[in-house]
Amino acid sequence: MIPFNLFFLPLKKVIDTEQITWFSDDFYVLVLRLLINLVFLTIIIRFLYYSRTKRKDYLFTYYLIGTITFFLCFGLKKLDIDTGMGLGLFAIFGIIRYRTDAIEIKEMTYLFLIIGVSVVNALASNQVSISEVAVINFTVVIMTFVLEYLWLMKHETRKTINYERIDLITPDKHEEMKADLEKRTGLVINRVEVGKIDFLNDTAQVRIFYYANEQELSDYHVS
Repeated sequence: MIPFNLFFLPLKKVIDTEQITWFSDDFYVLVLRLLINLVFLTIIIRFLYYSRTKRKDYLFTYYLIGTITFFLCFGLKKLDIDTGMGLGLFAIFGIIRYRTDAIEIKEMTYLFLIIGVSVVNALASNQVSISEVAVINFTVVIMTFVLEYLWLMKHETRKTINYERIDLITPDKHEEMKADLEKRTGLVINRVEVGKIDFLNDTAQVRIFYYANEQELSDYHVS
């Protein structure tokens, strides 16, 4: 029978050889940079993005992707492996392709923004001061705020509808078709575009454009 102390001998050797680092000064760096990252992620995700779109599903995605990206980049930086860093960043941006539904360009832009901010906060070296990191983060936040709330006040959203009133798709009945679509959807439509026409089934694909922030039914942005 194997003695009991021999069973824990390999573990004891690992501990005795001091191959495990229980604490280092980089712990404070990690905590500080993590707090900075979470603060700016919250500003971008909760106060800039969510206040506009009201989409809670992307809050879950953005927070977790931003946090995981930060930890991954910080850990790869500690290892100081250039190849590993490149492969890690490639894998981060590669996960964007693993999705079932298509992501709109605005949500994709916010996703890229969240990943970029997390990477900057994690990879900033000792040569980069906290004030410089703050300038980078504040610049991103201010630009996002200006574009979202000041410059581009009205966000035009589009929806594609299968329309059976094929008799109204002609250019001379454009206003009549627009009025019919507004009555059915309850939306104030800016413009209408006619796409694919199916004369066999007497239907046409019609794309409507409207300002999402002025509508009650603007929380579902699938075109």
